[in-house]
Amino acid sequence: MKKVVFDIETKNIFADVNSDNPADLDISVLSLYDSETDKYYSFLEEDFDKMWPFFEKADLLITFNGNHFDIPLLQKYAPFDLKSKKHLDIFEEVQKSIGKKIGLDSIASTTLGHSKSANGLQAVAWWNSGEIDKIIKYCEQDVKVTKDVYDYALKNKKLYYEDRQSKEKKEIPLKTENWEKEDEKGGAPNEPLTLF
Repeated sequence: MKKVVFDIETKNIFADVNSDNPADLDISVLSLYDSETDKYYSFLEEDFDKMWPFFEKADLLITFNGNHFDIPLLQKYAPFDLKSKKHLDIFEEVQKSIGKKIGLDSIASTTLGHSKSANGLQAVAWWNSGEIDKIIKYCEQDVKVTKDVYDYALKNKKLYYEDRQSKEKKEIPLKTENWEKEDEKGGAPNEPLTLF
């Protein structure tokens, strides 16, 4: 199964575009991990023509909060319907399990002992100051963290987070048996994947 884990950074924030629709933002950098080559790649908008083959050949797209943010934004640029691809949003799998919205940083630091290196607002500031290399490094780190979280969840059928009030380490049980399962048509199974 060819898996693509990806993350997007933007040139602007919602306040800049007077909207809360991700599709109204503009992509600065998209970074991805391709399981077929076992490598990380980053693309600026002018390089997107080299990026689309990774998405077109993917059997599974993996994101953290991709249904709400990355997919709607990327669809604005995509030369094909992203809904044709199977997609697993770890953020939504966690929310389905425990009924809470937990950030990637909390999950990664509690589960893996390492986390994100910055945040999206910092990435926009770097774009405005022309520090593209910093955005690429940060975006690739986000993809690495997302991939590590996915791999841990798939293997262990759980993740962890730190409760904000009690500071206790809490478990997130996950049903991962169908995450990489394809049906006879090669499409997505009904559960527990979330289709966008």
